[in-house]
Amino acid sequence: MSSLVPTAACALLILFLLFLQREPKARTSWALWIPTLWVVLAMSRPLTAWLYAEPLVPTASQYVEGSPLDRLVLGALMLGGIVVLLCRYRRAARFLRANWPILLFFTFCAVSVLWSDFPGVALKRWVRASGDLTMVMIILTERESLAAFKRIIVRAGFLLVPLSILLIEFYPSLGQVYSIEDGRIANIGVTTNKNTLGSICMIIGLASVWRIIALFRENSRIGRQLIAHGSILAMCLWLLYVANSSTSKACFLLGLGMILFLNFGGKKRTVRAHLIVAAVACVALFIVAMPEAYASIVHALGRKPDLTGRTDLWKAILSVDFNHWFGTGYMSFWLGSRLQYLWGLFYFYPQEAHNGYLEIYINLGRIGLVFMGLLLAAGYRNVVAAFRSDPATGAFRLAFFVVALVYNFTEAAFRMNDPIWIFLLLTVSAIPSIRARKEHAWVERVDPNELAEGPEGGDAYVYEEIA
Repeated sequence: MSSLVPTAACALLILFLLFLQREPKARTSWALWIPTLWVVLAMSRPLTAWLYAEPLVPTASQYVEGSPLDRLVLGALMLGGIVVLLCRYRRAARFLRANWPILLFFTFCAVSVLWSDFPGVALKRWVRASGDLTMVMIILTERESLAAFKRIIVRAGFLLVPLSILLIEFYPSLGQVYSIEDGRIANIGVTTNKNTLGSICMIIGLASVWRIIALFRENSRIGRQLIAHGSILAMCLWLLYVANSSTSKACFLLGLGMILFLNFGGKKRTVRAHLIVAAVACVALFIVAMPEAYASIVHALGRKPDLTGRTDLWKAILSVDFNHWFGTGYMSFWLGSRLQYLWGLFYFYPQEAHNGYLEIYINLGRIGLVFMGLLLAAGYRNVVAAFRSDPATGAFRLAFFVVALVYNFTEAAFRMNDPIWIFLLLTVSAIPSIRARKEHAWVERVDPNELAEGPEGGDAYVYEEIA
């Protein structure tokens, strides 16, 4: 069969699913396309990787320098995002005031450039990482932030999930690679490795579950959107299976269980939410305090006790000399002699610690972990507050918050341009409400032209800024 036929069918399927799930009442600005493109690139692969038949394994120098084309495209998106935020400076300022722990963490990351062995590289990486915060701010300063969040997930997921299936099944030179671990074929779809494919399917799959539950609760015209999100969920489940990413599958099941439990768990949901988070914290302490017992449990479940070489990597990383209080500087550990040393020890050329907390530690030290803990503590408070006010959306936010914490036990996702990190920032951020008060700069008024449409006209609101 010619690959042209399935390609055309995939394109039509994407358009059809987007048509089915459209929400004409939701109002978002054209500026939302900027974070959409940013998120799509973060959830797939760099532009330069699309120029080759298969993803490249970079040399040490390529890893340090990066790609000029990628810098150009991401820089253009960042510039556009900054222009948008300048036009929304009142809302942007309110967002930063409400989310000062996030701002404090990014500020410390910027300061850590000063003690990096490669300050130029560290600064470029921090600028690129600040693009994640820029895009999060654009999404959450939309006048209908929840609608903007939904559209980001839909646009990215409805594009990348079907495309991943297309590449795996009909373009194996792009959608598959040979695993350097055992020489077997690994399915990567639109991403660069199976773990990233698993993570994006986990995110989109959990979001689809959230939307399906919400549609059933609304009990009105759910047919077409249910078909759309149900189809994407089925695709995500298949991709999770073929990607064979154990962490992503386990985290998806954890998130699924939490969403269902928090939506149908009866009364005292907030208490149950606190108990779930406390249970996860106890498991984490158990892993840290009794690694031998943890390894035995993993072995009993049929997995390698060394977590596919991760424990050996962690020991090797901690044997490297660095400042344990301040770290090596933002995103600077995997550079220079340290990178060469670790690449000489491991055949898979590690570029991360495969543990988000350890990654923060080696780059930002113990002080960085404190700032990260402050961000997560404030984020948990925001998530619980959102759960109290809107249980349906709050259940998804709380589930993803816990999933992100667990995911980082075996993968390093607290870093720039990682989809887990971007969606974690979206999840934990406080969203200042629009109030009808002059000092908040925005008021809500009824549009008389839309009121003429009658009760079927929907939410007839527009917004105007007070001088």
